[in-house]
Amino acid sequence: MAILKIARMGHPVLRQRAEPVADPASEPNAAALGRFIADMVETLEDAGGIGLAAPQVHVPARLVIFTPPPDDAAEDSTEDAEEADGEAPGAAPLTILINPEIEPLGEDQELGWEGCLSVPGLRGLVPRHSAIRYRGLAPDGSLVERGATGYHARVVQHECDHLDGVLYPMRMPDLSQLVFESEWRHVVAAARDEAQDGGQENDRQGEGRDAQP
Repeated sequence: MAILKIARMGHPVLRQRAEPVADPASEPNAAALGRFIADMVETLEDAGGIGLAAPQVHVPARLVIFTPPPDDAAEDSTEDAEEADGEAPGAAPLTILINPEIEPLGEDQELGWEGCLSVPGLRGLVPRHSAIRYRGLAPDGSLVERGATGYHARVVQHECDHLDGVLYPMRMPDLSQLVFESEWRHVVAAARDEAQDGGQENDRQGEGRDAQP
């Protein structure tokens, strides 16, 4: 196994559409693919991340790996939602997904903070579908199909975007919410304070309305 070099934003491999993986379970494809996946897993572990797409290691193939953390840990994690930010991955097993497809379940979207191993040092507030169904092939050629919500869904959408040449800043409607990671916790804390102040102000306004005839 080997640790692979991670491509950074601006590299051409991150801007192109990746090619489907042909016959992943057939020989000699299976042996070569197995070695490459093992290298991806080792690279992800070395980077301390939770997700990685093949184009990020300079291979334009439709393949992603990820271990989504539990939703209650998502607020303290980034996305490649790829960087784990020092948080241990959750109990969900490592998923290897070849030629993945995503189907949004409904129109609902939610904003969440994401980071990316290919965009180091930054985080951004990104809208994603709240619920999805995804499917693809396992390395043995068997079908993988699951529903996902919350941060699990966010991780899958982020990783699969890499296969179409999309980085998370390209999804952001407001680039003022693209911040240095060193400042991210301050931004989140300020937003929480603002939300709490707003709730308290609403309570006061509500009390005033109730007192009026």
